[in-house]
Amino acid sequence: FQMKTDSGYSTMAEQQKQEEKLWDALKISAYVFSTGLLMFTALVNSVSWFMQNVTLDNFWQTMWLKFYNFFEGDEWTIFLLGAALVPALAFWGFNGILMVADITGKPTFITRYRIQLGKNDPVDTKKLCQAIYTALANQFLISLPMLVPMFHVMKWWGNTFSEELPTFQWFLVELSVFTIIEEILFYYTHRLVHHPVLYKHIHKKHHEWTAPIGVVSIYAHPVEHILSNTLPVMTGPMIMGSHIVSISAWFSLALITTSISHCGYHLPFLPSPEFHDFHHLKFNQCYGVLGVLDYLHGTDRVFRQTKAFERHKVLLGLTPLSKSIPEAPKKAE
Repeated sequence: FQMKTDSGYSTMAEQQKQEEKLWDALKISAYVFSTGLLMFTALVNSVSWFMQNVTLDNFWQTMWLKFYNFFEGDEWTIFLLGAALVPALAFWGFNGILMVADITGKPTFITRYRIQLGKNDPVDTKKLCQAIYTALANQFLISLPMLVPMFHVMKWWGNTFSEELPTFQWFLVELSVFTIIEEILFYYTHRLVHHPVLYKHIHKKHHEWTAPIGVVSIYAHPVEHILSNTLPVMTGPMIMGSHIVSISAWFSLALITTSISHCGYHLPFLPSPEFHDFHHLKFNQCYGVLGVLDYLHGTDRVFRQTKAFERHKVLLGLTPLSKSIPEAPKKAE
């Protein structure tokens, strides 16, 4: 009887501790969320005030009207330039710089920040050409045709080609919505193509690169390019009925961000690519973009126990994190 009683007390004590931990976690979450919300609101108001009062009064509005009138309000031309040409130039311009470093090993200012040391040093040019060919095919044969139905959806909303630009504050709201939608759609479609039945036929192509480079961000099977690369980015603007300028900025930002995630270099003052680089290294960790759903689903547990997780932060100095936070030396066999 005494043993049962002790056992009962022990169980109740453990349950009470668990409840206390849960309550503490909820209080911390509420504090972080409320603090983040206040900081975000203050930032939005400050930046909005700056854009409206410090910069030239109607500079961007004037520039947009000049552009709009130059093409005589031709909506398809304006949409094609904003949703296809500008993002493509941003993607290939950024990746062009990275490819020079991948091929030549110079400038050392870039290559010294390599994540997987000894990999792609230099990159296999045959594999690189194949990646470039596939990326171009995906852009011209898949992404470009998908803009046609998107164009008609945006016309239905009626304000995509308005002569009046959205406010900067509203664009920040849209950007937040786009990011959340992309995180949800990309995470689950990405996990879907990791299913054994689909992986060997579809997603295996993307994972040919265990140490990725920037252009590999859209090196994928056509089905995957539609499901995981294109739809998660297109859906947000279609739901929000966004202005073409917002769409152009978002598409460009999304392409550059995914290029950073795949680039293989942890460069100063840019978002950390450690999270997705680890996914290419291990395959079954870190499926998302932000990492929120990975945390909720527990698909980042292994990552959180590694040195890569310690390096997963914005580098604010010039010393490579591979030097300041090196991998633990391997044990001798």
